[in-house]
Amino acid sequence: MSEQQAGVYGESKGFNGVLGQTTADGHAGVAGVSDSGNSNGVYGRSQNANGVVGYSSSKDNNGVAGVNHNGGNGVLGHSPSGIGVFGLSDTWEGMHAETKSPVSAAIAAYNFNPNGTGAAIFAKKEGNQGHAGFFDGDVFISRKLTVGVDIVLANADCAEDFDIAGLEKIEPGTVMVIDSEGSLRQSDRAYDKRVAGVISGAGSYKPALILDKQESSKNRMPIALMGKVYCKVDASYGAIEVGDLLTTSPTLGHAMKADDPMKAFGAVIGKALRPLASGEGLIPILIALQ
Repeated sequence: MSEQQAGVYGESKGFNGVLGQTTADGHAGVAGVSDSGNSNGVYGRSQNANGVVGYSSSKDNNGVAGVNHNGGNGVLGHSPSGIGVFGLSDTWEGMHAETKSPVSAAIAAYNFNPNGTGAAIFAKKEGNQGHAGFFDGDVFISRKLTVGVDIVLANADCAEDFDIAGLEKIEPGTVMVIDSEGSLRQSDRAYDKRVAGVISGAGSYKPALILDKQESSKNRMPIALMGKVYCKVDASYGAIEVGDLLTTSPTLGHAMKADDPMKAFGAVIGKALRPLASGEGLIPILIALQ
């Protein structure tokens, strides 16, 4: 014990200055404890190597572990000019974070320089395989999204949510028109210039992008604005061939071949991408409101 100097001092010119070893389960080879003020329990310093090194051969334990039971940081890394915390693995994750908090993030990154151009998070992937970022779940962006090259979406059409008249859930692929209140309802007459589009999501074509998505007490459904979509059609008004223009029909929620150019102006839904010789069916079309 010392009042002003080190309690234990060890020095060596060829090996460890202090070596502690134990065979007792649950106890440390060397333990440092501080119960006074802001003193460190363990302090390590080196001019040319690591200040503190922790090593473990256990696959279920850590080389270095930091625990704080009073609300502070478990581990703090700080460098005035270098990396604060560096994680490296040859075969697994370089850094792993988990939390059971109902509100906090597993990883949080902040850049507090208001005039800086650096990112709070930066990710880079070498080569053409894999991704720089992968998200398994919904992603929310509160401000502007800037894309430098391409946006690649797996699904087929661009849709927008609209209010649907009534509370009935209408099938995807249904042709919809605008009613007097501005909501949408199923089409029920030929060459209706109030046609708004087709409810997205039928068959194998799902909306790649949905605009005006919002929480609402009203019945809302996505209407395809452009791209490919499956559409209900009725060929009893004329056989449908690939490339035919389609318009509304008297059959509820179905399109038909537009064979009258004068009536079709302003009432065209799109172009058929597959033929239908007779009867009712569901075919892919290319949305082209005109």
